[in-house]
This record gives sequence, structure tokens and C-alpha cells, in this order.
Amino acid sequence: MGVEAMKSRGMMILVALAVVSTGTLVGLSRQQGAGPREVAAASATSQEVVAAPGRVEAISEEVKVSAEIGGRLAVVEVEEGDRITRGQVLARLENADYVARVASAEAQLRQREAELRRVVNGARSQERREALAELKANEAVLENTRVEMNRRMTGYQQGVFAKEEADRAEREYGVAKGRHEAAKERYELIEDEAREEDRSRAEAAVALARAQLDEARAWLEKTYIRSPLAGTVLRKHKREGESVSTQFDSPIVTLADDSTRRVRVDVDETDVGKIAVGQRAYVTADAFAGQKFSGKVVRVGRLLGKKNVRTDEPTERVDTKILETLVELDSGRELPLGLRVDAFIEVASRRP
Repeated sequence: MGVEAMKSRGMMILVALAVVSTGTLVGLSRQQGAGPREVAAASATSQEVVAAPGRVEAISEEVKVSAEIGGRLAVVEVEEGDRITRGQVLARLENADYVARVASAEAQLRQREAELRRVVNGARSQERREALAELKANEAVLENTRVEMNRRMTGYQQGVFAKEEADRAEREYGVAKGRHEAAKERYELIEDEAREEDRSRAEAAVALARAQLDEARAWLEKTYIRSPLAGTVLRKHKREGESVSTQFDSPIVTLADDSTRRVRVDVDETDVGKIAVGQRAYVTADAFAGQKFSGKVVRVGRLLGKKNVRTDEPTERVDTKILETLVELDSGRELPLGLRVDAFIEVASRRP
């Protein structure tokens, strides 16, 4: 009996020691394993994000290009999807009348410039010699008529010639004298330098002709529709032969500078205080499942407005106030323009 009691007591002690040993080992194991996990949990951070719908657009937004003047399109040089450069001709209006105006203005300018040169340089040498010869001829005629007049007047006084002959000789002398005076004035005018008022008048005529030519060329240039930016043709609205007008919206093509993509995000009014320029962000789209397209916030609006991006959810609230925020995507992320995406803006870091 005593032996059995001792055996039973010994077994209980062994069991107790085994339980204590097992508890100690489990405790040590927990203590050793808990340390790194607790440190990792203490140092781990959780990035808070603001989610909002958005739409992909070009950095320049869409630019509708139309003509400055009305007319009929002679040719449209581009097609949808074409890459274009700044200043490239996109289309041309029928412009035969504008070309004729430029030619007329050019001819008018050449005429006015020739008149100015004539005033400044004076007459040519041939004209000077001609005027001098005419003056000398008239001087000879004047001298002859003067001598004849004196002879006949003397003869009339002596009774040799009748009064009518003396009067005719006097009239001929007067005519010769008038022609001599005219020839003399012409010669002096040719030889004299241009007067200041004549030169000013000729210079003003040249300036006016040049301004009219510039105006004609400007109108002709308006018949060429040029690209205001480098980018891509998104839409072609008009074809050859169609008319354009300045009386109503009549775009010919729609362009965009798509060298950089950005997303216009509708941030809900409850989250506007968390958004700031420079925050990192990324977007996802159903068409690109599993892909994230990173970027950063480059502009935050200053005025709340209505939602721009609508989803297909029937329970969506359309009266929600939003703040437009622009997220510029990193280079190489060429998402289709107009694509609806979900944007996630990283706004803060916090410890759990």
C-alpha cells in the first residue's frame, strides 16, 4: 500500500513537472516570437488614400480649331490620329480673290516706289538734255520774233509797213515769249532738287501702299488654318467643299497636346482638406485590370462644383459637390484620352 502510494505520488509529480515544462516552453516560445512581431507592428505604417473618379485628358485639354473668316474649304490636309506640329497647315479656304488682292497691292506698291525715286533722283539725263534743247530753240524763236517786231514797228513808223503787219509781228513776239518762259520753267524744274513737300507726299504714298499690301497678305494668311500647338488630331469635323462661318461654332478639327496625360479627378467635398499639390497618386481602370498608373497632383481647384465624371451606378448621387483636382501621370503611361478611371491620392501616413 505504501509502495503504491509512493508510485502514484511519483507519477503525479512527473505529470506536474511535464505540465510546468510544457508551459515554460510555450511561454518562452511566445516571448521569443512576439518580440519581432511587436516591433514590426509598431514600426509598420498605413498609407491613407482619397479615392475619387476621374477622366483621362491631354495636358492641353481639347482645342477646337476653326477659321477666322468664313468661306468654303478647298482642302483639309489632316486626318484623325495624325501627328502635327505647331504652325502646320491643317486646312485652306478657297482664296483666289485674296491672291488677286495681294498681286494688285504689290503692283501698286511698285508704282508708288517708282514715283518716289523719280522725286528724289530728279529727271533722267535724257529729259534734262531735251529740256535744255527746247529752251534754246525757244530762245532763238524769241530773238527772231523780237527782231522782226522791231523791224516792222520801225517800218510802220516810216510808212513802209501797214499797221496790221506791225500788230501781227507784235503778237508773234508775245507768243514766242510765252513759249520761252514755259520752256525755261520746265528746265529749271527738272534741274532743281525735289521740294520737301513733294518728297513727303511721295513717301506717304509709298507707306500707304505698303500698308495696303500688308493688309492684303494678312487676309490671305487667314485662309490658311494652322495648328496652334504640337499634338494629335482627335476629331475631323469638316471635309473639302464644306462651308465654315464665323457666325456660329464651326470647328474644322479638334486637337490636343497628348505628350503628357493627366487625370481630372472629382474629389468629394468631404476630402478637399486632405488634398495638396505634390502628393503622389495612382489610377486604375477596368480596361487595364491589375495595373496601376502612377503620377502626382499638379493642381487643386479653388471652387467647388458639380460632378464631372458619372459612373453607371444607379445609386450614384448627382448633387454631390466636388473639387476638381489634376493628377499628371508619369511619362510612358499612354492611357486613351477620355477613359474613365478610379484615382487614389496618397494623403497621409499614420501608425495603427
